[in-house]
Amino acid sequence: MGQGDAGVDLGTSMGYALKEVSAALRTAMEEVLRPLGMNVTRYACLELLAQRPGMSSAELARRAFVTRQSMNALLQALEQEGYVSRPSEAPVGKVLPTTLTDAGRRSLQQATVAVRSVELAMLTGLTPDEQRSAFDALRTMVRNLRDDSDDEQ
Repeated sequence: MGQGDAGVDLGTSMGYALKEVSAALRTAMEEVLRPLGMNVTRYACLELLAQRPGMSSAELARRAFVTRQSMNALLQALEQEGYVSRPSEAPVGKVLPTTLTDAGRRSLQQATVAVRSVELAMLTGLTPDEQRSAFDALRTMVRNLRDDSDDEQ
């Protein structure tokens, strides 16, 4: 390898640090969600539906960072378990709007407490100003890397 081929210094790479945080966060979330019979994708789906009832499967998949096929399988399981409901026929077009049931809301409440505890642990040692600055920096990075300007995710 030549002098110019040193590669990325993982000790100072922002991208590597972000990936490391992402992996650690996902692992910690999975650990607290597992006893509740949940995983990160299931939690994300329920949280998204609580915030935006009636979302389509495709929109849920995009916002939960999974494929449409994975989301369809998850929604079928959640529907069979009584956590979500969908009409048997689309009211308009092909979209089957999905909503949380009471059981889904109860399950989400427990999961939210668990996930919030992980987030609080992650932010330990950061002042409120540092937390805001970190959040703003992350949102800027997302906007910089996206083709579109959708920063609602």
